[in-house]
This record gives sequence, structure tokens and C-alpha cells, in this order.
Amino acid sequence: FFAVAKLRPEDRGDNVFAMKTCELLFRGEGHNLPGFMIGRQLCVVSCFFIIARVTSIDIAEGEENVFGVTDRTQEFLNFGFCGALITTILGSISWQLVASAFPIAMLSNPFT
Repeated sequence: FFAVAKLRPEDRGDNVFAMKTCELLFRGEGHNLPGFMIGRQLCVVSCFFIIARVTSIDIAEGEENVFGVTDRTQEFLNFGFCGALITTILGSISWQLVASAFPIAMLSNPFT
């Protein structure tokens, strides 16, 4: 959104989704943008905690470890960090890189 904020309104594309998103974010001298960014960050952090909880594994002592890994590695897997790490890389950072390279295309996509 910061890359698009520097563009003139006529250069922001003619796609319906892009125009509505820009209109909403930059309405009122741009005061909606910080609120949107805070809300987005709260949503992302909530998703990280939920996915970490869902992907955590609780293997009792005496049971066989997942994939036959060592006990130390199994302790790491029990915390759910793997799901949170994958979510951070694939679900957050990669999309931010694509959006910074192609801001108008990302705004024009109805799924983003």
C-alpha cells in the first residue's frame, strides 16, 4: 500500500477492486491506512498462534517419535514452531515481496 500511496490516483489502475481498495485506504487524507495496517497485523499474529497450536504435536513419553527423529528434535516439533515458521515465510513474507514488486496487480486481484 505504501508503494501505491506514492502514485497519482489516475495511475493506480482501472480495476474495480484496486480502485475501491485505494478509495477506502486513502480516504480522509490517508487516516484509514494506519488502522488497516494495525488490523491486518493483529489478524496475522492471531493466525500465527492458531496455526502454531494446530500444528503442534504432543507425543507422550515412550511413544515413537514422528519420522523416527531424536527426542530433542521431537521436543522442538511439539512446540508448533514449524507451522508458525512456515506460515511466516509462505503466508506473510513472500506475499509482501510480491506486493512490493507488483502493487497494482496485487490490488487488482480479488483474492488478496
